[in-house]
Amino acid sequence: MIKVLIVEDSKVVSEYLQYILSADPEIQVVGNVGNGRQAVEFLKTNRPDVITMDIDMPIMDGLEATRVIMSTIPIPIIVVTASRNANEVKVSMEALAAGALSIVEKPRGIGHPDEARQTKNLIRIVKLMSEVKVITRKYKMINEPCKALTSKIFKSSKCDFDKKKIVAIGSSSGGPLVLQKLFSKISHKFPYPILVVQHIAEGFLDGFLGWLENSLLIPVHVASDNLQLKPGNIYFAPDGHQMGVNKSGKVKLYKYYDHDSNHNGLCPSVSHLFESIAQEYGKYAIGIILTGMGRDGANELKMLKEAGSITIAQDKESSIVHGMPGAAIKLNAVDYIMNPMEIAEVLQNVEHCYAGVEIPVKENK
Repeated sequence: MIKVLIVEDSKVVSEYLQYILSADPEIQVVGNVGNGRQAVEFLKTNRPDVITMDIDMPIMDGLEATRVIMSTIPIPIIVVTASRNANEVKVSMEALAAGALSIVEKPRGIGHPDEARQTKNLIRIVKLMSEVKVITRKYKMINEPCKALTSKIFKSSKCDFDKKKIVAIGSSSGGPLVLQKLFSKISHKFPYPILVVQHIAEGFLDGFLGWLENSLLIPVHVASDNLQLKPGNIYFAPDGHQMGVNKSGKVKLYKYYDHDSNHNGLCPSVSHLFESIAQEYGKYAIGIILTGMGRDGANELKMLKEAGSITIAQDKESSIVHGMPGAAIKLNAVDYIMNPMEIAEVLQNVEHCYAGVEIPVKENK
């Protein structure tokens, strides 16, 4: 039985969430409180498996509550929000940075056209996140300076990376903060286009990119069909579309129901992106798989490796959820296993590679 604490200031919404969750025989709502402070007090005597967290609440909001909980008694937190305005999405992103695992669209009520989809998704995410074993130190590791590049043995590579043409990245739970860390180290001078599939609640991508680009020196875009890829630009797969590329270096988008593919039931999927890159770019690509639930992209990362691409997976110690990178590692689809700071340094040094600077990389043993 999965024990859930609901943190929501609207009585109508909190009762609706309780109704949805309690209807599932595998879920038990053990508490329903109206603000972050009450949630913190509740946890002094109770230990739920998952917390659903509203953001905009009186006394203590969801961001502050997430920070307190994840620094004291870490429990999987799901941000449940109805707002897509820039400010609240920014706060939601900061909650992810503080340790929340996922953002879910708040169900809009009985009789709404999206009721079935939204309730099904909420229950699915609650069940998935209940399996995640969170520990406080994971969130610190991503922000701490990395000494690994000077303290460990590395293979000095005179630029296996300088003959590539494109970078493809797949990311899910825990990924937004890692992406921010990676991209903050590079600029518009980066020699390749970067394509990204980030699993995020539908409707929140624009807000996420708005939050992301405030800390970056490299342009960020939501990809559009037939868009010509340019070096020094980052392209994210849009909601409801599979993203690939063609031989001319242009984005190819497919609506999920228009394309005969079943990539882990996800849209956009990392699998579709990696498969497309493997087919169109072969050895001229770099594939990176980051923290996330499930195994989306694992098999296709192996396709990239077998085609001659360089493949990198995030290590277990720094991953919020090691499902996707872990699955890729088990398949022997990975050349290098790195933490976010190491991956960031590799990307940073790709810029210098054209000037003849050697790139330090850790061997996968």
